[in-house]
Order: sequence, then C-alpha cells, then structure tokens
Amino acid sequence: MASTTSTPFSLSSSSTLIDTKTTTRQSAAASSQWVALPTLPPPPVQSHSRAAKITAYGRKIARNVVAMATGEVPAEVVATTELPEIVKTIQESWDKVEDKYAVTSLAVAGGVALCASSGMISAIDRLPLVPGVLELVGIGYTAWFAYKNLVFKPDREVLIQKIKETYYEIIGTS
Repeated sequence: MASTTSTPFSLSSSSTLIDTKTTTRQSAAASSQWVALPTLPPPPVQSHSRAAKITAYGRKIARNVVAMATGEVPAEVVATTELPEIVKTIQESWDKVEDKYAVTSLAVAGGVALCASSGMISAIDRLPLVPGVLELVGIGYTAWFAYKNLVFKPDREVLIQKIKETYYEIIGTS
C-alpha cells in the first residue's frame, strides 16, 4: 500500500492509521520543557464478594422456596418468624379496637398536627428576638419549678406522690 502525504493522516504499510499532526506535536512537546503530572491510579476493581453475596442470597431464597413447597420449614425461617413481645402486644390491642377508622384518623391528624407545629416552631425560631426570650422564659420556669418542688424534702415527697397518682390513673392499677 502506498502512503499519502497530502492529508494529515497517513496509512502505513502495516495497515495502521497514523496521525501525522500528533506525532509532530509529540516530538515538539518532547523537545520543550514540559512538566508532566503524575498519572492517577487505576480505578478500583469491583470485588466479586458483593456478587457472591447476591448469588448466595438468591440461592438461599430459592432453597427456602423449594423447602416451603415440599412442606419443610427451614430453621432460618422459624427463627425469624417469632415476633417480639411488643409487636404481639400492639397486635392484640389493635384487634381489641372497635372503631379502627377513628383511631387511624386520629393518628393521621396527630401526624399532621406534629408537622404543622414543627413548621410553626421553625417559623418562630427565625424571628430575631423571640428565640432568646423564649429560652430565658424556659430557664426561669425551670429554676422556679426546681425551687418550688425539688429543693425541700416535703415538697419533693408531694411531687413524687402526685407523679405516682397520675401514673396509676393512666395505667389503671393501684
């Protein structure tokens, strides 16, 4: 094959395309004083451990499906099906509720009220002097409550008795 010199690209006899402008720039760059930056390390190769975990998990699911289809219950499934006591208590109390619609509506209304009050508090917090004044009011009330109810022993006993009475009223046992 003949090589052409009229274009910046030429085809050598070994059938590779050579850019003549690049070779002249490289030779000019080599002759001038260029400082080369160090090259970055190669990107980390994704470990095969994640793929192995996913594959192992898939096999575990398939094994459980086969075991359940045959009627066997794997030990892993038996261990995870037991619910904590608090979940059982919540389920029992939910089953006792007669008007589930009203309870759900109250829960949603409570969530909306919580979001609205959070927005109102953040709006108040952005006002210039109000947060500092409210902080001082809180510190003052805390100091007054501590002096009135916690400093002297008879006052502490009255407070503890009032807390116990309120607790037993809520719980319903005495």
